[in-house]
Amino acid sequence: MLVSLTVGKVDAGMAVLMTEDKRIVSSSIIEFPSILLPPDISSGSIVDINVSRNHTSEAASHKQFTSLQTTIYQTFGLHSPSPPILRCRNTTQTSIVLEWDPVELATAELRTLSLYRNGSKAGNIPKPEEKSSTKISGLAVDTEYTFHLVLRTSAGTYSSEKLTVRTHKMTELSGITVTPGIMPSALKESLASTLDRIGGKMIDTVRIDTTHFICTEGRGTGWEKAMEMNIPVVVPDWIKGCEREGRIVGVRGYYLNADPRLRNVGPGVLQQQ
Repeated sequence: MLVSLTVGKVDAGMAVLMTEDKRIVSSSIIEFPSILLPPDISSGSIVDINVSRNHTSEAASHKQFTSLQTTIYQTFGLHSPSPPILRCRNTTQTSIVLEWDPVELATAELRTLSLYRNGSKAGNIPKPEEKSSTKISGLAVDTEYTFHLVLRTSAGTYSSEKLTVRTHKMTELSGITVTPGIMPSALKESLASTLDRIGGKMIDTVRIDTTHFICTEGRGTGWEKAMEMNIPVVVPDWIKGCEREGRIVGVRGYYLNADPRLRNVGPGVLQQQ
């Protein structure tokens, strides 16, 4: 389509174009770059502008836009963060060790990972992208607790299923999880047999679910780590005492170099670990 327009004014690289009846095109002033007009134009010059639709450029632009939309969708729209999956790793009379799968963020950014106990926030998990377990201590004996995790991300908030756990009774020994340190091999074998009878576990390294470190000498990397993590360090007789009493016995008399007379625990004396 060919359009004839009159140059109304040329100023600072811009030209004002008007129709032949000297009315400004449309209801507002149209400024046209003078660099696109012939070099010898001036106020009053008449210029012809051929206007046509560029279907080729439109198609190329649409294709580029569609490709960009597809890339954005495939990058950010196909996957979203997953709710945490919470599990109980170990339970004792006064503590619970919880664990969960590594957080799945997809393309979102992590805000916080929080632990809730009985519906109230217990605190945020430090370094949630690296840490996948936590230990809750100081709990009441034979008491039910409900936990869940809340993952907050730039893509929204995701909660785990609620997990209900009951702490053990004093007579429940299956929560005992010991890491052995330096001791005679025969004593270690006897310790393993006793744990098997009472339902306890023996693990080779000090972990978050280690309840007691058992040894006859206070040295070695395992002993150092147990001390650092405030895990009770006791002699093998502590396990024998638990088996003999049929319940958890106090650890005070079974520390290294402790007075053996402190081990005289009888029926009715429930010393909580």
